[in-house]
Amino acid sequence: MCTATHTYKLPHTHSTFHHTMRTVRSSVLCCLLPASFSLVLRCLILVPVLLYITPHCQAVQAENVEVLEGGTAHISCRLQDYDGSIVVIQNPRRQTLFFNGTRALKDDRFQMVLFTPRLVRIALTNVSVSDEGGYFCQLYTDSTHHQVATLSVLVPPETPTVEVKQEAVEGGEAELTCVSPRSKPAATLRWMRNGREIQGVVSQQDNGKTFSVSSTIRIPVERKDNGAALNCEALHPALSGQKKIRHYRLDVYFAPTARIVPPSGILREGDSLSLTCSITGNPLPRNILWSRINDTLPERADINGPVLQISRLSQSHNGTYLCQAQNNFGRAADQYTLLVYDPGAVVETHSAVPYAVIGGVLALLVFTVICVLIVTIWCSVRQKGSYLTHEASGLDEHGEVQEAFLNGNDASQGKKEYLL
Repeated sequence: MCTATHTYKLPHTHSTFHHTMRTVRSSVLCCLLPASFSLVLRCLILVPVLLYITPHCQAVQAENVEVLEGGTAHISCRLQDYDGSIVVIQNPRRQTLFFNGTRALKDDRFQMVLFTPRLVRIALTNVSVSDEGGYFCQLYTDSTHHQVATLSVLVPPETPTVEVKQEAVEGGEAELTCVSPRSKPAATLRWMRNGREIQGVVSQQDNGKTFSVSSTIRIPVERKDNGAALNCEALHPALSGQKKIRHYRLDVYFAPTARIVPPSGILREGDSLSLTCSITGNPLPRNILWSRINDTLPERADINGPVLQISRLSQSHNGTYLCQAQNNFGRAADQYTLLVYDPGAVVETHSAVPYAVIGGVLALLVFTVICVLIVTIWCSVRQKGSYLTHEASGLDEHGEVQEAFLNGNDASQGKKEYLL
């Protein structure tokens, strides 16, 4: 005779429950075995047979759950042929959360939502990554049945940040790093400019259950790139196809430029003169210095940032005025020459370049005319020489005509001498 007795412990807070299973006797099967078989051998044969002929059904079913951090997770345990036995739900640390619908762990985030013979469901609010893991659904009948519901927590990335690792200076390189400090699973970062992706060097760090990700790019820059738009995009399964985008304007540093904008028209004595110094540069120079070369500024000169004004002009205001500006990357200057003529006409020359251009154009025009004349004369001389050569050749071929012509000339010459 083989007897199978099962004993197990039922966890409930700090109490231990002992339950002895019913004794399984199988006299018929034992009798079918030869008497020469020992008791141990008979049991070794009977146990697999009993397991085979016993109906197998999954008494508890659990569903895996995926939820965003900060959201609410619903953990469900489905029961088969529930007969009122004990139902226990435990967290990943094997702490009992509920015992037959009664809260066993003091955590108000856990609530019993449903308890029926077919479905037991609990809710966990304000989920964090520390809540992640397997939740045990256990049913204690004649034997212990349990299933594990795995809770996965997704941590979507926040809008990434951009860090400037190396300042962008004209003619150099800009080094920028896009950072997503926390996500799960790790976010995907990419740089975009004008709809095109810029390949970056990606690094990833494991912070336990979350990840920090960064992408670094190095790009050459010129003055024209100042203000160019760059985007760093973070992609993640929890964003449902959306993106978290950080917009960034490229800041390129360069030396300043200066240009004095002269007044239009002729200024006469008694008029006012206003000069504006137009400055560019990054950073833009804050201080603009006005001066007069080899002289001091007139007493009536009024300076307001980039603007120099002189009221009631006179010949004493003649001179070259200089505008200067600088930043950390260089300096620039421009000058303006003011001439006041008697009886009061003001002639200003901002730059000698226009006169040089005009002189060059005139010189080119004169040179072109001379070349045309030379070519014309040369062609005319060549054509006349060709005609004379042809005429002389014709006379040699007709000797008689030539001789007659010469005789006629001699007669004519005689007549001329006789007349004289």
